[in-house]
Amino acid sequence: MEILANYIDGELVGSSSRAYLDNYDPATGGVYSRAVDSDTEQLDSAINAAKRASPHWARTTATERSRILVALAERIEQRADAFARAESVDTGKPISLASSVDIPRASANLRFFASAGTQFFSECHAVEDSAINYTLRQPVGVVACISPWNLPLYLFTWKVAPALAAGNCVVGKPSEITPMTAYLFSQVCIEAGLPAGVLNVLHGSGPSIGRALVDHPDIKAISFTGGTRTGAEIASRAAPAFKKLSLELGGKNPTIVFADCDWERMMETSIRAAFSNQGEICLCGSRIFVQRSVFDQFRAEFTERSHMLRLGDPLDETTQQGAVVSKAHMEKVLSCIDVAREEGGAILCGGERASVPGRCEDGWFIQPTVVDGLSVNCRTNQEEIFGPVATLIPFDEEDEVISYANGTSYGLSASVWSQDVSRCHRIASRLEAGLVWINSWMLRDLRTPMGGMKSSGVGREGGFEALRFFTEPKNVCVSFG
Repeated sequence: MEILANYIDGELVGSSSRAYLDNYDPATGGVYSRAVDSDTEQLDSAINAAKRASPHWARTTATERSRILVALAERIEQRADAFARAESVDTGKPISLASSVDIPRASANLRFFASAGTQFFSECHAVEDSAINYTLRQPVGVVACISPWNLPLYLFTWKVAPALAAGNCVVGKPSEITPMTAYLFSQVCIEAGLPAGVLNVLHGSGPSIGRALVDHPDIKAISFTGGTRTGAEIASRAAPAFKKLSLELGGKNPTIVFADCDWERMMETSIRAAFSNQGEICLCGSRIFVQRSVFDQFRAEFTERSHMLRLGDPLDETTQQGAVVSKAHMEKVLSCIDVAREEGGAILCGGERASVPGRCEDGWFIQPTVVDGLSVNCRTNQEEIFGPVATLIPFDEEDEVISYANGTSYGLSASVWSQDVSRCHRIASRLEAGLVWINSWMLRDLRTPMGGMKSSGVGREGGFEALRFFTEPKNVCVSFG
């Protein structure tokens, strides 16, 4: 059985205490590899390696750092099929999704920040004829990048790439539930000649090594993507030490459908927004608000299309819905569906664990589920489920749907469907969300800021926002004398 080693000081390192965590294939329910369960001794080794490498990497030119990031991207692209298969097996997502989205986006992240790091600029302010102020943006030092299980390599590189491009050294912790592609990426780093200690990858659980990483006094900044509860705990531990924090957390995102929308485009995209990656994307549109005049039509067609989604073996190229990531998560999502029933919701399709014959007969599959008849304030419409579950809610007026959409503790993303340009701009300005898509969903530009409001997070990732987070601004004032 393959052992997923840590990556410390430029080398792959096994467990010093012989402690390992089982790594499961969600499609079969079986253990197929084991990852190091890191301890504080290995954490200290990783941080010390990063500290030794930090002065040299900070002085390395942006052009040279860019060259190395591009080399990493090229090696991922050369092994794209192997990375996609590994991501599919590790997460349960369809291999078609891993091939078309996850792995291409991982290499795109590296290429983007390789370029952005060479274009990063700072401010200059003249004080009439007496002085000039200029701002230096210098690396923070040793930083922690903690990525989630749903888009493992995609979001790991989304954090690591800007941190490295800005001249920081990184201790990264991938999710213990989906560690495989971070391990493969460690191998790529060695092959590409990334200097020892610049990036270190520690496997292990959040409560053990994750907490110790957050608490370590030599970690100066923390970038975390994951659940809101965990983000709150990280903030409570990091704030007293005055560490920089970027937290991209949960969402309960609205999709708002007006009667004048482009119907076919809206329907196809709304299905994708609700159920992509089995609903295990923080940006998924799980609350769907539909103008009452077209609600019945929408409900019938959306339910039929949801029922027709092909659920099956993630390694089958025709599969549209794979397995959810773990047995515990499957049970959590199914319990949320039970709550919807108890609250009076009508299950229009799905609502049960799915059986996939053959090698996947013991896998963790859930039918795409559509729920109708719930109030906007019930638990099902207020709490993040993070699974293949969408609720349908009618509305009449613009003000009404804005109040519904904003009526949760979350504020990550939203989609608006209408061909009335003025209405779209009006609603976008009033929605409490960090990202608003008009007549689209997940149409991403890596230059734009990504993040949420309220309980959906603190700070922004992407573009120069990420490079600013991973640097400290220093103003220099020069008097003309």
